[in-house]
Amino acid sequence: MDLHANWNFPTNITVGEGCLSQLGEQCKALKMTKVLLITDPGLADLPMVKEAMGYCTQAGLMVELFSDIQGNPTGDNVRAGAICLKSGGFNGVVAFGGGSSLDAAKAIAMIAKQSLSLWSTEDVGDNWTRIDERLMVPVVAVPTTAGTGSEVGRASVITDTDGAHHVKRIIFHPKMLPATVLLDPKLTLGLPPPITAATGLDALSHSLEAYCAPSYHPMAEGIAIEGIRLVKDYLPRAVANGEDIEARTQMLVASSMGATSFQRGLGAMHAIAHSLGALYDKHHGLLNAILMPYVLKRNRAQIEKKIIRLSQYLELDNPNSDGFMDWILALRAELNIPHTLADIGITLADVVLVGKMAAKDAAAGGNPITLTDAEYSLLFSDAVKGAL
Repeated sequence: MDLHANWNFPTNITVGEGCLSQLGEQCKALKMTKVLLITDPGLADLPMVKEAMGYCTQAGLMVELFSDIQGNPTGDNVRAGAICLKSGGFNGVVAFGGGSSLDAAKAIAMIAKQSLSLWSTEDVGDNWTRIDERLMVPVVAVPTTAGTGSEVGRASVITDTDGAHHVKRIIFHPKMLPATVLLDPKLTLGLPPPITAATGLDALSHSLEAYCAPSYHPMAEGIAIEGIRLVKDYLPRAVANGEDIEARTQMLVASSMGATSFQRGLGAMHAIAHSLGALYDKHHGLLNAILMPYVLKRNRAQIEKKIIRLSQYLELDNPNSDGFMDWILALRAELNIPHTLADIGITLADVVLVGKMAAKDAAAGGNPITLTDAEYSLLFSDAVKGAL
């Protein structure tokens, strides 16, 4: 094993019911005077957004709203937001909402005042060095779902719709990491059970793939293990009772832990989910939730010792690979997650294309086993058919 590494950990995080009230003062501490609050159309008219903007106004800040963000944010969404930010003279961003809003907001804050095109900053080689970080706008992140953990990430996943086939691209810069994060469980109380379940299993997929990744990062591995335990203990509670503040708080923390741990790497779940999200515009967390057991089965030979150790920590009834798979399948069933991709309308029409896209996806590099285009196509086919 190569024991050379470069490790980074997250930013300033405040956790607790009602901590949204600190938003205005946190923005002022970052020397913001004119704030662009970026969210999605589904949240834009809700009281929580008005409340957040009110805290900014109370702190003496000017604040305006931008909400032209799709469920899988596109380059067009980012470019429109960048024009709004630059033309409006904003010097701070509040990223407010689910992973899509947070990803879009971080990309907008990074690119708006640059002379570069968005795709020239894709996470390939040393593209990130092209960015003049002095022109980047600071971000305060306020997640309203417990899943992506984008609030503690240095990258954004943005869909490129410019070509014949839609492709998800990763935009990266070390300074994209929000300067401050507010984890207020009150903002997640209104999430319906299906979204709570899908986003929660997205958090699980982050920690699980990070734990199984082959790279050297013991600190991230430890965070991943505890993040998985939090999901095990609190996600069923959050789905069963959406008003359970303790469960909502712990799931927000598990989400941030998942995204902290996945600097260790992701894997085939995300490689395929990114591809399907770009092609079919399906919910990212739901895709990971469906793909999870099929990828675990494919990787079993390489990860068996790790899964046994993890199963023991989780105190499963059968602390081995079979017991772990049984737990995953039972959890998905309890949370009403579909068993196959066919259940959400995905067919084998693009089986070859999906295989090619997944093999090229950045997340594929963290899978414990290097898979070919054809092997990704077969894995995708199994998830469509339900072949476990």
